[in-house]
Amino acid sequence: MTKLRISPDLTLPLDAVTQAIGIVAKRRVGKSYTARRFAEQLLKAGQQVVIADPKGDWWGIRSAADGKGPGYPVVILGGEHGDLPLEKGAGEIVAKMVVEERVSVLLDLSQLRKREVAVFMADFLETLYRLKAKESLRTPLMMIIDEADAIAPQKPQDGEERMLGAAEDIVRRGGQRGIGCMMITQRTAVLNKNVLTQCEMLVALRTISPQDLKAMQAWIDVHGSIEERDTLMASLPSLPQGDAWFWSPGWPTSDGIFKRVHVSAIETFDSGATPKSGERRAEPKTVADVDLGALQRQMAATIEKAKADDPKELRKTISAKDKEISDLKKAASRQTIATVSDDERTALRIEGAQLAYADVRTRLGHMGLTLNRIRDAGQKTIESCDDVSDAVKSLVDMATAAPSVSVVRRPVDRTVPSRVPPRGQPILSSREPTEGVSRGEQKLLDAAAKLASVNIETPTRTQVAALAPMSPTSSATERYFATLIKDKGYFEIPSPGSVRLTDAGRAAATLVESPPTLAEYVNEWRRLLGEGSERKLYDAYVAWPKAPGPITRADLAEQADISASSSATERGFAWLIGLELLAKAGTGVVKAGPTMFPEGLE
Repeated sequence: MTKLRISPDLTLPLDAVTQAIGIVAKRRVGKSYTARRFAEQLLKAGQQVVIADPKGDWWGIRSAADGKGPGYPVVILGGEHGDLPLEKGAGEIVAKMVVEERVSVLLDLSQLRKREVAVFMADFLETLYRLKAKESLRTPLMMIIDEADAIAPQKPQDGEERMLGAAEDIVRRGGQRGIGCMMITQRTAVLNKNVLTQCEMLVALRTISPQDLKAMQAWIDVHGSIEERDTLMASLPSLPQGDAWFWSPGWPTSDGIFKRVHVSAIETFDSGATPKSGERRAEPKTVADVDLGALQRQMAATIEKAKADDPKELRKTISAKDKEISDLKKAASRQTIATVSDDERTALRIEGAQLAYADVRTRLGHMGLTLNRIRDAGQKTIESCDDVSDAVKSLVDMATAAPSVSVVRRPVDRTVPSRVPPRGQPILSSREPTEGVSRGEQKLLDAAAKLASVNIETPTRTQVAALAPMSPTSSATERYFATLIKDKGYFEIPSPGSVRLTDAGRAAATLVESPPTLAEYVNEWRRLLGEGSERKLYDAYVAWPKAPGPITRADLAEQADISASSSATERGFAWLIGLELLAKAGTGVVKAGPTMFPEGLE
C-alpha cells in the first residue's frame, strides 16, 4: 500500500488525502515547507491536489529542486508564473474544471486584491463542495490553503462572510465528499476557531507568541490530553527549524500519532525560500508540461468577459460607437433625405445615441459608474424614437450598403454531414527534441511546420501554441517563444503577434512530407478541440453548405444542436475566433476565418 513519507521515521497512509490537517508555526521555520512535502508525496502517489496560495510562493512545484528537471504537472492559474490568468469572477468555472477534469491546480492569488480574493475563493469553495456531492465526482482531493487565516479569519470583514462559511463546510464536512483540507497559518490566534478545532491532525512547528500558544489550546481542549499538551507546549518555543510535532488522536489507528520528527527535504524548487542578502537566486530552467486542454477553453470566455467589463475598454467602445454614428450621419447626409423633417432629424440623433450606449449601460451601472445624464436624456425621447425607427434602419442601410445576412430559422438536419470526416489521427506527432532544443520548444516548431504545410506561413502565436498544444498565455510558452526567436533564431516576427519559421527553424522542425488533405486538416482541429461546444460549432460550420460565407451565431448554434445563449457556447465562439477558425462578420454574425479552409487543400 502506498505511504506518504514525511520524514525517515514518519509515514502516513494514503487516506490522509481526505483528512483535515492544521499546520501552525511562526514565520520562516518551515510550515509551508512541510506542506510542500505533503503535496509532493500526494502528487507522487497520483492524488489530486489543489493549492490556494495568497503569497505567490508555490510555483516552484513545477520544477525539480535544482531547477534543471521537471517537477509535478500542476496547472498554475494567476501570478507571474501562471499558465493562465486568474480573474476574480472565475471561481465557479475553475472549481467546475477541477472537479470534472480532475486536474491538480495551483491558484496563485498574489495579484488579486483582498476583496477579489474573497469573491474568487467564496465562489470556488462553494462550487467545489456542491459538485463533490455527486457520487460520480466524489474522488479524493486535497485542498491546501496557505495563509489560511486570510481565507478563514477569526473576525471576517465585510464581504468575507461567504468565504469563511465555504471554508468551514470544506473543513467540517468535506471528508464525506472526498475533500481533504490542509490549513497553514503563522497566526493561530487569527485563524477561525470553528475551522481550527475541526482539524483531525495538528502539525506544530516553532511557536513563541503567547496569543498563538493560547489559541492552540482550543484544539487541544477538543482532541488532546493534558500530558501531551504539557510536552508539546514546553518544546514549541525552542524547536529547531524543520522540526515538527505531528499530533492526531485516534488516527490512523486507535493509538493515534504523537510524534516529533524532522521533515524531509522537498523534491521541488523552493520558490518560497527567503532571499539572502547579496544572493541572486537562479530561476528554474525546466518546468513540467501540463495539458491545459478544456481548462484553457473554459477560461477564454471568462477572460474576454473581464476585458469587456473593464471601464477603460467600455469607454473605448463608447468612443468607437460615437465615431461610427458620426460617420453614418455624414454618409446619410449625402443621400436624398428631403422627406425627413427637422424634428425627425433631431429624433434620429437621439436614437443613434441610445443605440451607442445600450449595450454598455448595464455593465457600467454594475460597476458604479454614473450615466444619469445619458439615461435622463434618453428617457425624455424614447417614445418619439419609436416613430422613426424604420427611418433609422433605412439611413443605415443607405450609408453602409452592406449585404444583409439572413437570420431566418432553417430546419436542422441532425445527421452527420459527409463533409465532416470521422475522427482521425494527428497530421504529425512531435519527434524527440532536436539537440539543444527543449521539448516545449520542439512542440512549437513542429506546430509551425504543420501550419506551413497548409500555406499558413505566418500564423499567430496563439495558433502555434494551440496546435502544439500549449497555453498561448503561459509564462513557459512565452519563454519558449523568446528563446526560439532571440537566442536560436528559429522564428522571425513578420508582424506583431505572428511568427514565421526561418531556414534554421525548418531544419530543426519535424516537417510534413506532403500537404494533408482537407479531411486530414479538419481532423487535426477536431482532435485538438475535444468534445465540447467548440467542436460542435466547428463541425456545424464545416458541414454548412454555404461555408465560408456568413451565418448568425444563433443559426450556427442551432445547426450544432446546442443552446445559443449558454456560457459554454459563448466560450466556444470565443475560442474559435481566437484561433481564427471563425471571424466576426458583424453583430451576432460569423464567417470562416483565415485558418478554417486554407487554400490548396482538397
